Amino acid sequence: MKTSVYPPKPVPGDRIAVISPSSGLPGILPLPYELGLRRLREEFGLEPVEYPATRRMGSTPQERADDIHAAFADPTVKAVMASIGGSDQITVLPLLDRELIRAHPKPFFGTSDNTNLLMFLRNLGMVGYHGACLMTELGRPCALHPMSAESIRAALFTSGPYELRAAERFGDTDRDWADPETFRVERDSEPAHGWIWHRPERVVEGPSWGGNIEILSWLLMADREIDRDPAAYDGGVLFLETSEELPAAEDVFHILRSMGERGLLARFPALLMGRAKAWSFDRPNGPEAKRRYVVEQREAVLRALAAYAPQTMAVFDVDLGHTDPQVVIPYGGTVRVDGPARRITVTY
Repeated sequence: MKTSVYPPKPVPGDRIAVISPSSGLPGILPLPYELGLRRLREEFGLEPVEYPATRRMGSTPQERADDIHAAFADPTVKAVMASIGGSDQITVLPLLDRELIRAHPKPFFGTSDNTNLLMFLRNLGMVGYHGACLMTELGRPCALHPMSAESIRAALFTSGPYELRAAERFGDTDRDWADPETFRVERDSEPAHGWIWHRPERVVEGPSWGGNIEILSWLLMADREIDRDPAAYDGGVLFLETSEELPAAEDVFHILRSMGERGLLARFPALLMGRAKAWSFDRPNGPEAKRRYVVEQREAVLRALAAYAPQTMAVFDVDLGHTDPQVVIPYGGTVRVDGPARRITVTY
């Protein structure tokens, strides 16, 4: 699997584009958005730049594509960050000018539906960063999580190895972003119990690929941005996570089974599986229901690996994706998974 090129990093004082390639939620939920902008300025020393569709719900795919083009083409903008995810970024991809973006490489940060743009950039040979949406991470209630802040700062400003560590506590319950009181109180958390390792007999190092598994399944169905030759992914590190939609364990298995039938799953000698979000406003699970959901999802992943990639090493409950704290994963960048030492190192 080919390694992508790391774009030049910003430095404090630089301008950073804030775009909404998916949902325009900043327009109707300004509290986490404005908090994220303030933290970019005050805690990271960057100057946010907004675009016509950044705060607009219902913007067209073309309007969002225009914002992406403007952000990458502007020589004074040194990095790009998504405000949040969504569900229809796949409709923006066909409208993007590959040569324009390829000619102006910049670090792009985003998760969830932004898997679309991260994969698009990787196919242009550019490392992106799976993590640090402005509203969810920078706009976190009460204060930035120290572990998230450290990872974001390292990914934004530094180059080289960065060793991940397991969180001691995590949170996946949310409060109403429309209520100012939400932002005055630290969010709930519960004890974490470390990473769970499967087949940790070897060391794997390679470029990362994957993202949100639901978005990845849509890209597979649309046959968009996925190499038709599975061998193109040989030796890579697959990383996956699930969203607040709380996909059923059987749905996760079916997606992985389809990847296996395509000959894709076995190409990755290592898998990092993000901590499964097990609570949502639509499904406010209690402790036992949350535990059951996480266990069932892990068993579904292991069942798929047993059938299609029995030699693949896997690490579960990595703090990536829809969880708090959240670490940034370089998309297309180098990830080293050291099973015997139980260590994960990424290269920012």
